[in-house]
Amino acid sequence: MAQKVTLIPGDGIGPEISAATVEVINASGADIEWEEYEAGLLAVEKYGTPLPEHIIESLKRNKVGLKGPVSTPVGKGFRSVNVELRLAMNFYANVRPLKNMRHIESRYTGIDMVFVRENTEDLYCGIEHMVGKDAAQGIKIITREASERICRFAFELARKEGRKTVLAGHKANILKLSDGLFLECARAVAKEYPDIKFEDKIVDALCVDLVKTPERFDVIVLPNLYGDILSDMGAGLIGGLGVAPGANIGDNGALFEAIHGSAPDIAGQNKANPLAMILSGVEMLRYLGFSEEANKIMQAIDTVLAQKEKLTPDLGGNSGTKEMARYIIEAMG
Repeated sequence: MAQKVTLIPGDGIGPEISAATVEVINASGADIEWEEYEAGLLAVEKYGTPLPEHIIESLKRNKVGLKGPVSTPVGKGFRSVNVELRLAMNFYANVRPLKNMRHIESRYTGIDMVFVRENTEDLYCGIEHMVGKDAAQGIKIITREASERICRFAFELARKEGRKTVLAGHKANILKLSDGLFLECARAVAKEYPDIKFEDKIVDALCVDLVKTPERFDVIVLPNLYGDILSDMGAGLIGGLGVAPGANIGDNGALFEAIHGSAPDIAGQNKANPLAMILSGVEMLRYLGFSEEANKIMQAIDTVLAQKEKLTPDLGGNSGTKEMARYIIEAMG
């Protein structure tokens, strides 16, 4: 029986890279049945909302989704679809594995780390208000429940993948109550995992170390805002957001997505790099137990990356989105 997956192509370049990813996954032999729904700007035009309720219903039914990038207006308009999806489905862990890939240029080598970002609170709750006409205030919420849950998730991931260290990033030297609580929870959870080394580091010092010696990091767990910023920085260490997969995971399902933006300036031009989306699809296949198919795709990607002319322009090639996907499919045999 086919595994049903909710497919949310998104907008901008989303539909193009989603279509490319679906073709690659289907060609791998994975038995997937796709339920496709529009979100973002396309959904606003049709349904009057960027996140129609039937998408949530589909995710609750299927437990697994694959999503392309969705535009979020800056400073006005609707709230982030990504945030709304995570909150609606309680996908509390944002997981971003970052690893050097052969043939992808980077000034660093030996990087193999995972960012685990708390996904449901912190400033991303979006609780803001004006104080008079000339000041705005945002509320940073850190709870014991969410902090313990994400830290335990990080340690469980480390144990499952045979990783040796979990590091918690924070700013508890200044934010003594909120980040202090997060750090307190991380230290308490760490005691439950004596087989895994625990460290903590102030987040600005962590940034310095990440760009100096990123190869020494293993699992990094962070509150929501720091996790967003540092995992994007981490992607830059391995070649950029275009080669970085992402996942949002909860107790009752997961949503896999490319973590880069919707790039509306090149939408519909067959220029977009589909690799991050395909890699997110690979992570989805592993989550679903399609390990053989996932490995098949990864081997094909490695083959194609060695042939620059078969890549999109941002990766140094001269191929389009569709063509690059086709080359990956051909490499699978």
